[in-house]
Order: sequence, then structure tokens, then C-alpha cells
Amino acid sequence: MKLHRALLAGLTLLMFAAGLGEAWAAAPVVSNVRSGQRAGTPLVDIDYDLTDSDSATLAVTVAVSTNGGAAYNFPATSFTGALGSGVVPGPGKRITWNAGQDWPNKFSANVRFRVTADDAPAPASMALIPAGSFTMGDSLDGDSSALPLHTVYVSAFFMDKYEVTKALWDEVYNWAITRGYSFEYGAQGKATNHPAHSMTWYDVVKWCNARSEKEGRVPAYYTSAALTGVYRSGQVNVENGWVKWNAGYRLPTEAEWEKASRGGLSGRRFPWGDTISHAQANYYGYPASSGGYAYDLAPLGYHPTYATGDSYTSPAGSFAANGYGLYDMAGNVWEWCWDWYGGYGSASQTDPRGPASGSNRVIRGGSWINFAIGCRSASRGGSSPGGRGLNVGFRVVLAPGQP
Repeated sequence: MKLHRALLAGLTLLMFAAGLGEAWAAAPVVSNVRSGQRAGTPLVDIDYDLTDSDSATLAVTVAVSTNGGAAYNFPATSFTGALGSGVVPGPGKRITWNAGQDWPNKFSANVRFRVTADDAPAPASMALIPAGSFTMGDSLDGDSSALPLHTVYVSAFFMDKYEVTKALWDEVYNWAITRGYSFEYGAQGKATNHPAHSMTWYDVVKWCNARSEKEGRVPAYYTSAALTGVYRSGQVNVENGWVKWNAGYRLPTEAEWEKASRGGLSGRRFPWGDTISHAQANYYGYPASSGGYAYDLAPLGYHPTYATGDSYTSPAGSFAANGYGLYDMAGNVWEWCWDWYGGYGSASQTDPRGPASGSNRVIRGGSWINFAIGCRSASRGGSSPGGRGLNVGFRVVLAPGQP
């Protein structure tokens, strides 16, 4: 029997059992997790108690298993209630899942929930991207590089709300060059509040380490698997095993970037929906009336407000944020990611970090010079790590639980 028929009949065939509470750090405690479906609806309430001795607010995420807890990788996104950052400790916290939206016409007695809490607040300039699964890629526009669709579970992380601006780049760069760092080219920018651009992948990775050290954090990137030599100079093709993944600032993996870009939405072209206009992003308009795309609602050409200078960037945060509070995840500048560029597989993955080697590093998000199709959340590009472009910048991520 399908779920909607059972609900209409007033039956309770969809049975949910809560998983054990977990905590990333020692202080927060998630306990008394329980769940139940609201009679006659596809809504499931997940209740829990939350305690912490030294934090006024916590970051809470929930993951879903549909196989009795064997794997918490079901791509559920339709949650409301006491989750995300800013949750105040106390008893009787509630998260509500719209199971009918994420899992229509299904029922099971093997659903479990895992609630986690972190007492490390998001830095002021960053947003929490909650742990959970999502469907990576899309099949909307015949882009074979975004196929096959596959399920990816991503652990929680913080991400810069804005693309790194020229002002922030210069602040860290000027600190770094007096402390043993060397950069091949540095970066350019149209203005201090515009995204920095024209930096190599190598310089970005070194810049991440410099930002970490400037703030007293352990750097993420090293020159060998020994994890002793901090990467501060030269062009080093840092390998997956040469990274302290839970330390310091680093580039997002391609999977982290796409999950963050979607902002909690599933199966949509862009971070906000399926159409795009110059009111939503800085890109090159190419509508159907000019032989382009039916979902592009802008007139033909560059964004008229920003088409000046050598690089037509817009100030960081010029358009509305997505569901996670991130700006400019579509258009403006492409963003460097960690991964070597490679093809997708169809198998489910957990925190993938891309191929072990390659020729190009991934860039994501499209830019001011690209058509709408290149600004999709699933759109992929690649560039030599030593390459530079007037339309390529970046933003960084940070693992929870760091001091």
C-alpha cells in the first residue's frame, strides 16, 4: 500500500523510530530522541532534548536512514524547526520532516533519524551547511558532465557567505608574505568589495593556510603525507592524503560546493529554482528569443549594471542569498574547488574528495561571462591549477568543532 493511501485511510503504516543522539564535541549532549508521524499527514515530528554546559546556542543537524540505521544517507532536505545554527539548549526540541515531499508514495518501518549537535558557532562571515544527503548532478539540460545522478552524504561544515573579496585577499596576503609565504601571481579585483580573481589554484591553497595561521588555526594543507611541512611556497599538487580535513580553512570539495549551492533545494537548476534573470545573478543573458534558453529571463548580453572595466564582476552579496545564507553561488566568478576534475560514478558516496590525480582542478558556479546553463548548481568546469582568469575566484570552508 502506498503512503498517501494509508494516510487518507487514517492508518499508521509509516512507522518511524529515532536513532541514537550523537555529539561532535564533548560538551553538547543530544538525548531522548523520539519521532512520530502526524496522523493523516506526511509530516514526521522528531523530538529531542539538548544540553550543553558552556554554549548559549548550538548548531543542530539531522540525517535520515531508510534501512534501519545501516546508512544515514537518504537525501532528505524538507526540514523545519529546531535545527541549523542558533538552537538554544533545552528539553522538548522539535524538528519536522515533510516526508511526503522528499519521499512521496513510500512507507517503511525501517526509518531512523540521527540528530547531531556542535557547540562551535559559525564564524560571523560563514554559514552552517548542515550534514545530510543530496542528489548530486542533474538531468535537466542534456549536460552529460553532470551525470549520472548519484546520492552523496556530506558532513556538516561552515562556508564563507561571500566569495573572497579583494579586501580580504589583500589582508591575508600582506600578512603572509612577511611570514615565509610566496605567491606566484597573487590576485586582482575590480574593487575592494568585489570578488578577488585571477589567482591560481596553488596560490589559493597557500592563501587558505595563511588565513588559518593568521587566526591561530592549524593549517589544512601540507607538502607530503607526513603532514609536517606546511604548504607555503611553490606549485605543489597537494594530494588527498596530505590534507588535515578537519583543521583550518580549505577549499570546498566539489560535493560540498554543490550541496551548499543548492541551499536545501532538490532537483532545481539554480540555488533558488528553475529560471534565472539579472535580478538574481550576474551572468550573460541568452534568452530563447535570441536563440538561447527558455529558462533565461534576462535580455541578451552582460548584466547592464556591472559591464564596466576589465572584469564585469559585481560587489559581493549584490543578489539575494540562497537557503543556507550564501551569496553569489551562481554567476559573478567561477569558484575554485579542491577536486581534480573527473567523471562521476553512480554509486552512493560519503564525503567524496575526487580523483587521486588529474590535469585540471574543478571550478563551479559560472561567472559574469557565462550563459545561464553554466550557472546551474550542477554545472561543472575545470582549469589547470596554474591557470588564471578574470572570471575565476573562490570561497573557503571550515570544519565544525575547531577552536
